[in-house]
Amino acid sequence: MSATMAPEGTRPRVMNEMSFLDRWLPAWILLAMVAGLGLGRFIPGLNTALEAVRIGEVSLPIAIGLLVMMYPVLAKVRYDETRRVAGDRRLMATSLVLNWLVGPALMFALAWMLLPDLPEYRTGLIIVGLARCIAMVLIWNDLACGDRESAAVLVAINSIFQVLAFGGLGWFYLQILPSWLGLPTTSADFSVWSIILSVLVFLGIPLVAGFLTRTVGERAKGRQWYEERFLPQIGPWALYGLLFTIVVLFALQGEAITTQPWVVARIAVPLLAYFVVMFGISLLASKMVGLNYAKSTTVAFTAAGNNFELAIAVAIGTFGVTSGQALAGAVGPLIEVPVLVALVYASLWAGRTLFPGDPTVPSRASGVDGRHVQTGDPSR
Repeated sequence: MSATMAPEGTRPRVMNEMSFLDRWLPAWILLAMVAGLGLGRFIPGLNTALEAVRIGEVSLPIAIGLLVMMYPVLAKVRYDETRRVAGDRRLMATSLVLNWLVGPALMFALAWMLLPDLPEYRTGLIIVGLARCIAMVLIWNDLACGDRESAAVLVAINSIFQVLAFGGLGWFYLQILPSWLGLPTTSADFSVWSIILSVLVFLGIPLVAGFLTRTVGERAKGRQWYEERFLPQIGPWALYGLLFTIVVLFALQGEAITTQPWVVARIAVPLLAYFVVMFGISLLASKMVGLNYAKSTTVAFTAAGNNFELAIAVAIGTFGVTSGQALAGAVGPLIEVPVLVALVYASLWAGRTLFPGDPTVPSRASGVDGRHVQTGDPSR
């Protein structure tokens, strides 16, 4: 994986060769999904054992995987550039509208149109639509050569909004809006503490760790040493953490997913439509307001991704571990992971098509992530 973003307006340097890990990234992700499903399906009691290792509402194995995955990415962020990002009103306004108005509304519409006869799964999908992504989006954005500093700021803002708005939006989309439309309503009491804990664990810890690592490392050894010597050493751990997290997520729900293939297929259809439509809308909207490729890609991935860890935790806490709502959340990563990997490639193609002459568009000579794709390489 690559590391810090070069100053805007410069073309990323590229490598002639990709590492073995990065060259076969989609294959590793697919193998991790299959391994997780197989483990969960054929090892009796594994999902129960993994589920039992919890701190409050947080699954410890998933938390460990996400922390390992996110720390290297957040250690690569140049935090002294985030003030510039926060001052970009077009970026901030576009992201907020897409994440908190368009995204939940789109998932609500798709859930009702495609699952009108399955109320539990429909409710689960609506909850998924309310949980905006604050974790894996950093990986997809990195691979697509998005603006890393913008991604860090946007996921932090999503975290704040998640704490403040999740409960109110849940009340609106499960009770108020269906009532206005003459549809059946669903009663749900969301735990604010579960939401806060999810944000603190999945974003707060790696964000603080990444910030402190860069600050201390640059003061002690300088930026050149930090980016050319230290970052390549920790870079591969982002991929290891991603694969471990995928294995655990799929192992937790392997039996439920493999024993109910028709239900999984029904849930998968609106999810697939959501990811593709939301990504396309977000990328085009960002281009229309004048954002460059790197920032448009970042907005698109932060808007298209969802925080399935939070959605699953909320569904379990509200409706129970064996509920249809929890299964709908669990099916999410099954669809999101391969689809967003495909959208990484789609964004690289779209960049050359939609943003001609944009210096932030990755070179054709680049690999999967459009720049130095050898795992851990720190330059763009």
